[in-house]
Amino acid sequence: MKKFFATVATALAMFTLNADVDACTVVLVTKGASADGSVMVAHSEDGFGCDPNVVFVPAKNHPKGSRRPVYPSSAATGELPEYNCFDTPHLVAPERSDDYDFPDEPRTKPVGYIEQVEHTYAYLDADYAVMNEHGLMLGECTDRCAHLPEVEYKAGGGIFYSAELGAVALERCKSAREAIELMGALIDEYGLYGTAETLFVADRNEGWLFEMQPTPSGKGGLWIAERIPDGHFAVAANELRIRAIRAGDPNQIFNPRLPQMLEELGWAVRDESGNLDWVLSLRADEFNHPYYSKRRVWRALDTVAPSLKLKPTVSGWEADYPLSVRPDKKLTVADVMSLYRDYYQGTDFDKSASNFAGLHGSPYHFVKENAERSILSAKTVYSYIAQVGDDLPAPICWVSTNNALDNPFVPFAVTKLPDAYTRAVRKTFDPTKMFWVSSQIMSLTQGFYNVVGPIVAEDVQRTEENSLRLVESSRSLPKNKFAAALNDNAVKIFNERKKLYERLMIHYSSGAGITYDERHQPKPDAPTEY
Repeated sequence: MKKFFATVATALAMFTLNADVDACTVVLVTKGASADGSVMVAHSEDGFGCDPNVVFVPAKNHPKGSRRPVYPSSAATGELPEYNCFDTPHLVAPERSDDYDFPDEPRTKPVGYIEQVEHTYAYLDADYAVMNEHGLMLGECTDRCAHLPEVEYKAGGGIFYSAELGAVALERCKSAREAIELMGALIDEYGLYGTAETLFVADRNEGWLFEMQPTPSGKGGLWIAERIPDGHFAVAANELRIRAIRAGDPNQIFNPRLPQMLEELGWAVRDESGNLDWVLSLRADEFNHPYYSKRRVWRALDTVAPSLKLKPTVSGWEADYPLSVRPDKKLTVADVMSLYRDYYQGTDFDKSASNFAGLHGSPYHFVKENAERSILSAKTVYSYIAQVGDDLPAPICWVSTNNALDNPFVPFAVTKLPDAYTRAVRKTFDPTKMFWVSSQIMSLTQGFYNVVGPIVAEDVQRTEENSLRLVESSRSLPKNKFAAALNDNAVKIFNERKKLYERLMIHYSSGAGITYDERHQPKPDAPTEY
């Protein structure tokens, strides 16, 4: 009995310590590392309260001399009610997109303005900016600087967080270098608030890692970018990754004053070679556990390059994992999809075997335990894989609603998405939306995971294989017909998912169709056609 209460007390303490921890995992596959010569940036939005929508923002022409509003983000430092800034919808701004028009919700108020350009490009947006019509792609994760974990937005301080910073880049830029230079200039002029942030920034030719940190005053900001070598794969998981700051290196871009700024703040730390070390200078830190981030980095790198025999444990930042690796074999979109379904299966860290696991072999952890985190997370609200290549008719964004283990990645072009995939609101149940149909399927799956999980997994695999074949057979289509074919496919998938939920509900609701073996584990009472 004492052991039982001790276990409960430990679990409650862990839950309390981690009540506010949200996190994302991002990866980059460079052109030379992919099987078809495409470049990919992937991101999982991991937060229970996050907005579940991916939004199309059309290209626009603007009057000369007009100003662009800069909106706050609840993803940075929480909701800002005085600006009508909430988790969902995360933005109410009908002038930006029809899908940001919520007549029953108050409009989000800007925190500032910048000069507008005469033409802005079409792009996909979400809690964080995704990709534009020219194939510029972004992927974000939140980091921690122990010197200054968070700078709250306040009037007169910095007006940019990485979400809106990325949106401006997608509106105005075609290449990764152009985007980095623009975002850096905006930080220098208008300042940052929020947390330390990582962005993968890529186009059809190259990929970069861009990292930033607010200053105590909110004026300006610290930022640096490093190019990932072609042929390499890189991952970031809520920890800053760039190390030596190398003046004159063409593979780095940063504010020339960055070394001086670090010295003035009293943060500057040099490595053994005498270079300023970005990670050590910012005292980059883990979220409450030594392997909350590092183990995800190890798992991704070890999965794509097992020949390196990277160890799952390290002594600290002085023995950090490499920024990028050359995969043992070139990677496909399906390989990246698999990464976002990883919960350390087949290792000593298997989340389905943990004390925090869900019911009947479920790998989902519904408490925020003080332990290493897997790439798969119960709190994932969407994942995407942005992909651009010379052989594709248009850039593609593969979107998985909710977590990727129980939900297929569905391909879209940078165009208006079907209604089923837009304008879902958490406080209003709506079975015409993919978010809610997905949530229904997951509710059944997680109740009897080892029975329903394999059925759902088989459906996910079949759906993705069909989508991959569609993309392959559509490579010769013009852009508009390609986009239409992908949208038709998305509507078909939505209808199939609704039917899957209906079949599962009929057969398994309230435990119907389930018996128990001698170990009191659930199992199907008979083979099914699913």
